[in-house]
Amino acid sequence: MIDPWSSAVLDYEKLIEQFGIKPFKDMMGNIKDPHILMKRGIIFGQRDYGRIVKAMREKSDFAVVSGMMPSGKMHIGHKMIVDQLVWYQTKGADIYIPIADMESYSARDIDFEESRKLAVSEYITNYIALGLDFTKKNVHTYLQSENKVVQNLAYLLGRKVNLNEMKAIYGFGGSTNVSHLYVPLVQVADILHPQLEECGGPKPTVVPVGPDQDPHIRLTRDIAERFKSKFNFIAPSSTYHRFITGLTGDKMSSSKPKTAIFLSDSPEVAEKKVKSAKTGGRESLDEQKKLGGVPEDCAVYEMLLYHLVQSDEDLKEIYSNCKNGTVMCGECKNKASSMMKKFFEDISQRREKAGDLAEKILAKD
Repeated sequence: MIDPWSSAVLDYEKLIEQFGIKPFKDMMGNIKDPHILMKRGIIFGQRDYGRIVKAMREKSDFAVVSGMMPSGKMHIGHKMIVDQLVWYQTKGADIYIPIADMESYSARDIDFEESRKLAVSEYITNYIALGLDFTKKNVHTYLQSENKVVQNLAYLLGRKVNLNEMKAIYGFGGSTNVSHLYVPLVQVADILHPQLEECGGPKPTVVPVGPDQDPHIRLTRDIAERFKSKFNFIAPSSTYHRFITGLTGDKMSSSKPKTAIFLSDSPEVAEKKVKSAKTGGRESLDEQKKLGGVPEDCAVYEMLLYHLVQSDEDLKEIYSNCKNGTVMCGECKNKASSMMKKFFEDISQRREKAGDLAEKILAKD
């Protein structure tokens, strides 16, 4: 059972096999100028992404939907979503960013005013700092609790979903509160409402997610088919990216501060955290020189792979030096921590400049 609120899915091959997700590598030959996360296999799976490739190639209308649940601080793992949104913005997509304050309330007991504050100070501020241009007309940001179009659509869609289906998809038990039971329908409406006539009509839509969010995708695709005659919905496409390993070797999580480098950390704290991260090194220097390291099991190498090293040639050299035992973990950590400090010096400056604009985003909408 995968659920979007507690699961840590790490067996990506099993996920592809069990839930019918297609390998993303099959699409690579058709994408002009693919994102670095695509090229490096970090985006590993997809559903119906061919529709999006076609829309980009033909420069026709398509949408990207990526929600944020304001329940804690953003960490560098969340940066993957923003990086993708920035890339899609250059491809001409209409970008929809629902702020899931209704989900925060039902699943995390965070009240709506606190959700709004977190959305502005943590999420929207960081999205701007990471390069998403909210001044463009093709970026649509809203709070679920204030979007009547989404709420009304969720109510209509709920007519063709029953309790047994929700239990089968999400594993809801008898202690689940009714608000939490209803929230997935709001998220289905988040994904489908860009296809309503008032939003331009039916169009291919892609949802970039981590694999733990696949239940929402499956439910949305099923509901889109059930309402095809009424709304002419096109079942949404989706892409799936790997989780970034946390500092302790587990999944990085905002709810487990020891695992995470937060985007609001100071450059000095971020640098220190990298130096404390679990590596794929051997038990002794002699053993590492003889057998080499294991970058596949190294949180530091993942930071380089996902975020810090743009050159594929440089990354190959780092990987090779680790596998051959020619570079020790301490040297690699020092290099990665310096790079992380520089990244955080840059983003700290951009965060300061982004604050005023972030305050205006929800006020405007």
